[in-house]
Amino acid sequence: MSDLKIGIVGCAGRMGRMLINQVTQTNGCHICGGTEPAGSEFLGQDIMALAGLSSAGILISDDTDALFQQSDAVIDFTAPVASVAHAKLAAKHHTVHVIGTTGLSNSEQAEITACGEDAVIVQGANMSLGVNLLAQMTKKVAALLDDDFDIEVLEMHHHHKVDAPSGTALLLGKAAAEGRNVDHDTVADRGRDGITGARKKGDIGYAVLRGGNVVGEHTVMFAAENERIEITHKASDRSIFARGAVRAALWARGKPAGNYDMMDVLGLGD
Repeated sequence: MSDLKIGIVGCAGRMGRMLINQVTQTNGCHICGGTEPAGSEFLGQDIMALAGLSSAGILISDDTDALFQQSDAVIDFTAPVASVAHAKLAAKHHTVHVIGTTGLSNSEQAEITACGEDAVIVQGANMSLGVNLLAQMTKKVAALLDDDFDIEVLEMHHHHKVDAPSGTALLLGKAAAEGRNVDHDTVADRGRDGITGARKKGDIGYAVLRGGNVVGEHTVMFAAENERIEITHKASDRSIFARGAVRAALWARGKPAGNYDMMDVLGLGD
């Protein structure tokens, strides 16, 4: 089987450059192109040289439609509005679309989900193996413990992060809600300030920290009278997300159109 042709949208960003390096280090795939928005200072530059690799004559473009047309799979860690537009291009060209973008609204998510009728869409709020294992553990622990155990999700990221709680924190909170068989949006407590009153039994609370260059730290806490269980994942390098995204792209090759997640990719579903 020929190598999988992978395109990267937002290829000049921090994750974009990490993805370029990861693809070049992974057997069975190669970079076929990358895009940046119109007006970007990186347009026309060699995509490999931008990532500190030997030039390959592949120039960064703003023609995203052409990228989806020429690629077997496109990896996307951009922004919600952009990812919706990219999903529509994936559906148009029947291209595998791997999405690591977070902060999507319900309506934006609905648009992406609809594109799964015509394309293989693999989405992950976090692409790392460890975080997805943590989500599975969270679901199972939540199912075993009743609401005498308060659930809190604590996360910290670098000061550049624009959404809160993080997509990963919400992934973990939703896993806990699924384990308890409750509606996440009904029990989620995403912000506390001032005189809030006592904690409501059964809620899933979120606490958000931002600072420095922290790649990502997440803890799910189950706190009851006189005992507490904490499960933690700490990421020290973004390469874990790039590695998972490339793995997802390779896994998706040949799959029928539909919406998938990292649990499918890693075989961690129930």
